[in-house]
Amino acid sequence: MNSISVRALLVRGMLAGLVAGALALVVAYFLGESQVDAAIALEEAHSHDHGGGEELVSRTMQATGGLATGVLVFGVAAGGIAALVFCYALGRIGDFGPRATAALVAGAALLTVYVVPFLKYPANPPAVGNPDTIGKRTTLFFLMVALSVLLAVAAVIIGKRLAPRLGNWNASIAAVAGFVVLIGLAYAFLPSFDEVGKDFPATLLWEFRLSTLAVQATLWSTFGLVFGYLTERLLTPATRAAAPHTAGALS
Repeated sequence: MNSISVRALLVRGMLAGLVAGALALVVAYFLGESQVDAAIALEEAHSHDHGGGEELVSRTMQATGGLATGVLVFGVAAGGIAALVFCYALGRIGDFGPRATAALVAGAALLTVYVVPFLKYPANPPAVGNPDTIGKRTTLFFLMVALSVLLAVAAVIIGKRLAPRLGNWNASIAAVAGFVVLIGLAYAFLPSFDEVGKDFPATLLWEFRLSTLAVQATLWSTFGLVFGYLTERLLTPATRAAAPHTAGALS
């Protein structure tokens, strides 16, 4: 794949990420912000400090401009990185076309970047978590992301190397099993945090975590669909150009 194609795919990946981020923003606003507001209300109700200083950023700005900036910037950045991964993966992970490869990259990103770390260190709303451990929790979350991505890459490489001896199906099963075992060991040995107060509503916590999962699922599924469509149009122009002539010859 030449540099022109890579640049074109990078631009399309960022554009698809922007579209995906816009849809994820809608989900985050309508599903997640009400849970955040409810958690903030609980936090304020249980707080003994009623003389706090003025907010540097208003809650309205956080829920609109701040949320939009964060989600859209993440969508564009993630789309660009996923496009570069697509450039490497196309034709190397199997006999898949552009759309299928884009879908696989998006699905792998959702699994490794969010779902696997989420199962160990799930998202918490305001009023949940000890402020003294936030640095450690953040570090461990990103460590879990790095482990998940590296182990997924290793699983793909090992699966490809085992395929000539075991066959594609058995090699894939072995690679996935190895990934699951190593992730399970990481879950077992990395420290956990149980900092949810006994008086915090379990339903609110569950709904907040489901909303964060819905945001990520929306972002990556939308990216896979949009990016797959854009890449197919870019990489298979001859097929599209030949279709009208074929139809005319048959009529």
